[in-house]
Amino acid sequence: MTDRPIPDTDGRAPASSRPPVPAGRLVLVRHGETEWSRSGQHTGLTDLPLLPEGEAAAGDIVRALDGRQFVHVRASPLLRARRTAELAGLEVDELDPDLVEWDYGGYEGRSTADIREELGYPWTVFEHGVVPGDTPGETVEEVAARASRVLDRVWPMLHEGDVCLVGHGHALRILTAVYLQQAPRFGDRLTFEVGSVGVLGHHHESPVIEAWNRRR
Repeated sequence: MTDRPIPDTDGRAPASSRPPVPAGRLVLVRHGETEWSRSGQHTGLTDLPLLPEGEAAAGDIVRALDGRQFVHVRASPLLRARRTAELAGLEVDELDPDLVEWDYGGYEGRSTADIREELGYPWTVFEHGVVPGDTPGETVEEVAARASRVLDRVWPMLHEGDVCLVGHGHALRILTAVYLQQAPRFGDRLTFEVGSVGVLGHHHESPVIEAWNRRR
């Protein structure tokens, strides 16, 4: 058990159970560009490599990290996240399966425009979800539950210093919503560009976004 409050079923933690505010910041890194992130195809569990441009952007992340020293670095086990961490000069302490991207099920590899044309209405993954395919797919609440487990694991470390998580766009947006004590679908109101950095901290007792979409 940690001293981080257990969130309600919608991903939010009750204000009355706030723990002591940690001194460290939670630094999020989204992987560099892949073929599918460039084309707008949903890339969940498909293990694509970085494009050369994605590798170059991952190397630039070093500057966006502002020379921070991390007490712990945790990454998704997917290649694009691991390679980004390596090129950004981060030494990964643990690969965490709960940091993988949203399982898009039958919408894996398909663009939003393609899915909307098939369905005949303005589909979004946050509002309408996914269908089973080669993999079962996940609801937004299931992704939020994984994010909450990650936050539970790193919360004690944030009392010792900064922690870095290297992962994927949608999953990290949902993790941010959970951190901010918002419903998981709040992640739909965030964008997180490939090869960029976000910083989560606190203003007094309130969890806040201190920086977002930093590249250098």
